[in-house]
Amino acid sequence: MTSGLGDPNAVAITGFFLFIALSLGITYFAARRTRSAEHFYAAGRSITALQNGLALAGDYMSAASFLGIAGLVALSGFDGLIYSIGFLVGWPIVMFLIAEPLRNLGRYTFSDVVAFRLRQAPVRVAAAAGSLAVVAFYLIAQMVGAGTLIQLLFGLPYELAVIIVGAVMLVYVLFGGMIATTWVQIVKAVLLLFGAFLLAAFALARFGFNPLALFQAASDQYGAGVLAPGALVSDPIEAFSLGLALMLGTAGLPHILMRFYTVPDARTARTSVSYATAFIGIFYLLTFILGFGAMVIVGQDAIRGVDAGGNMAALLLADAVGGPGFMGFISAVAFATILAVVAGLTLAGAAALSHDLWVHVIKGGTASEKEQLRVARISSASLGVLAIVLGIAFQGQNVAYMVGLAFAIAASANFPALLLSVFWRNFTTRAAQASMLTGTATSLLLIYLSPTIQVDVLGNAAAIFPLRNPGIVSIPLAFLVAVVVAVLWPEPDAQKGFADLERRVHLGATESS
Repeated sequence: MTSGLGDPNAVAITGFFLFIALSLGITYFAARRTRSAEHFYAAGRSITALQNGLALAGDYMSAASFLGIAGLVALSGFDGLIYSIGFLVGWPIVMFLIAEPLRNLGRYTFSDVVAFRLRQAPVRVAAAAGSLAVVAFYLIAQMVGAGTLIQLLFGLPYELAVIIVGAVMLVYVLFGGMIATTWVQIVKAVLLLFGAFLLAAFALARFGFNPLALFQAASDQYGAGVLAPGALVSDPIEAFSLGLALMLGTAGLPHILMRFYTVPDARTARTSVSYATAFIGIFYLLTFILGFGAMVIVGQDAIRGVDAGGNMAALLLADAVGGPGFMGFISAVAFATILAVVAGLTLAGAAALSHDLWVHVIKGGTASEKEQLRVARISSASLGVLAIVLGIAFQGQNVAYMVGLAFAIAASANFPALLLSVFWRNFTTRAAQASMLTGTATSLLLIYLSPTIQVDVLGNAAAIFPLRNPGIVSIPLAFLVAVVVAVLWPEPDAQKGFADLERRVHLGATESS
């Protein structure tokens, strides 16, 4: 079939510029309110539960969710569901274990929680290393999706497309901070849910609004194998490793954890997770329909012909069921999706560099508000440049798959230390530092030695480490190192601080923190 992708699309271009204009308008008003570090990082802690739920969903429903999962399902069938379910099941862990302690103990970043009763500098250096590794891999996925999308819509070179996206994102992160980012994410979440629902409805209309008829058509066209596991992940150990990373990684994502500081109290934080879970659950059900719809209506060969990673499957489906105008609308929504998530990631990375490293390690916690804001903006600009470079380097990779690697790093580097610091009295500074550095280094090393880098990127015949996702090795290792180090080198001061931590977890802080 022929596709309108690659040709100038008036609706897409109009939508693109409308969203840019709306983003800049939000940024203008947000910039007038961004006068302190608390406004820049936490939106003045003035966001309601519903607003934060939508913003959480907007932050989480990334290019990986919309473009990547639809592409994985379209090209590999049932196995794409691993990503949909994996991304979703992490939320109960966030709601019941993480949300309230995070809001009650911290100010801007998750390392505030880990370092609450421990020595600040060693913990924050290790936490910043893990956070920046997660942000870097997550940024790759978003920038690859953005570059491919703008390249196809405007006919621009891929590299220029990535640079444009990075530049636009930086404008409203630098000037609007978390206030602008939150509202852009809310607008994007509403647009994405509406767009995905509309696209799924148009696709199902071809099959009498019967999903079973759609699945049967996929089976008839490509064989019963597309409805069975094994096409994408055939090794049970690989499947378990991926599932573990996706399930535990949510609770270690710095840009998601940062959102709990934008609400006034812990109860609002927990309620916002309930809203987010509902929105995200609906969305992931829709991505499954979109993937199979693209597989049947567009065809796998046509999808691969446009993008080897399958990232444009949803847009090709929109073109097939609704014509160039509808595809233009969905393209604009996809662009909004990417821009909002990249902004949230950049803000989280900037917080790790400025709040954790500069303020608490280099300046010993004595930096002025003006200095914190200046360093945060310099950090944001640096991360924007890094995002552009990484987006260009990883052209052609499936974006959902790349995010799966970011989740593995988050689950290895951040989650064990975060969990143990809140719930284990005997946790120590050395244990936190060793766990976070081990999780970060092991996951990065195993990803480098895996088929993802050795075969797909470097073109070698085989990889040293056989699994594509390192979670099954790196996550248990991070926990094990934490326990062993804490037992071998106890820290009485950290144990004494546990009582205060427990009180704060359950009752909250008396001061605004």
